Amino acid sequence: MTTSISPTKKALPAPAPAPVESRRGRLTEFVAPYAYIAPFFVLFAIFGLIPLLFTFYVALFDWNPIGEHVFVGLDNFTRLLKDVRFWNAARNTVSIWALSTVPQLLVALVLAHLLNHVRLRFAVLFRMSMLVPYITSVAATAIVFAQMFDRDYGLLNWLLGLVGIGHIDFIQSVAGSHALIAVMVTWRWFGYTTLLYLASLQAVPRTIYEAAAVDGAGSLRQLVHISIPALRPVIVFTIVTSTIYGLQIFTEPLLISRSAPSTCGPIRQCQTLTLFLFEQGFTQFKFGYAAAIGVALFVMVVAFAGLNYFLSTRIRPERA
Repeated sequence: MTTSISPTKKALPAPAPAPVESRRGRLTEFVAPYAYIAPFFVLFAIFGLIPLLFTFYVALFDWNPIGEHVFVGLDNFTRLLKDVRFWNAARNTVSIWALSTVPQLLVALVLAHLLNHVRLRFAVLFRMSMLVPYITSVAATAIVFAQMFDRDYGLLNWLLGLVGIGHIDFIQSVAGSHALIAVMVTWRWFGYTTLLYLASLQAVPRTIYEAAAVDGAGSLRQLVHISIPALRPVIVFTIVTSTIYGLQIFTEPLLISRSAPSTCGPIRQCQTLTLFLFEQGFTQFKFGYAAAIGVALFVMVVAFAGLNYFLSTRIRPERA
């Protein structure tokens, strides 16, 4: 009878500790991405988030910059809802935004589609020249357009006079001042928006357009069924950014006003919410009320931008 003798099990050696260099390497690999993006968030917190939160805080006070700060709760917002000047500024803001944003995006879309199809000499120079309105000083643009729309010596009124239409005082009327500001905004931004659309269309294969042309699709059908779907993400981006800028418009109405700049005319015909905020805060020194206007404008911008984003991402073009 034989007995098997099992070999003696040897204890496994304990794993050697990881070198200090490897631990440091893993830590660096983990921290490095956050370190690269940290400057943006630090600057955003200092110049964006903290001022925004402070605005909400000031809106709860009757805030005198050189006097007392009296807590009033929501009284500033209650007063705001009853202020006809606030609702007038809100109507002006929405009107100017609609008159400037919709034509600007449509003109840029059609122009980008056309430029993507035609063959031009010095095409790069021509495309870069479309940025000239964008880089031109807003003050210079306001001076030129104010002269063009002038009641007595403006080019536009001169042309209207040739067809028997009397002179129109654009700056002093509600509709005229809104149209003037909308033209200025459209002139400044349509070239920039066109180049955004054109850059995206350059990525669409030319063979798709050629196949559509062979099948009998004209330029309009190509625009609707090829260009617009290809530009969908960029269109959403431009709609949201144009909404944010349009609802915060300040410089153009400030510069065309002949009387008190903060009111934009004797009847506040083109006073926007930002101008109304400026008037209350830096003319009448009602910082608490001005902060409440800023909060209302913030809510309005977020609501309009969110609504535009929702609609632009849900509405899809019809298929051919």
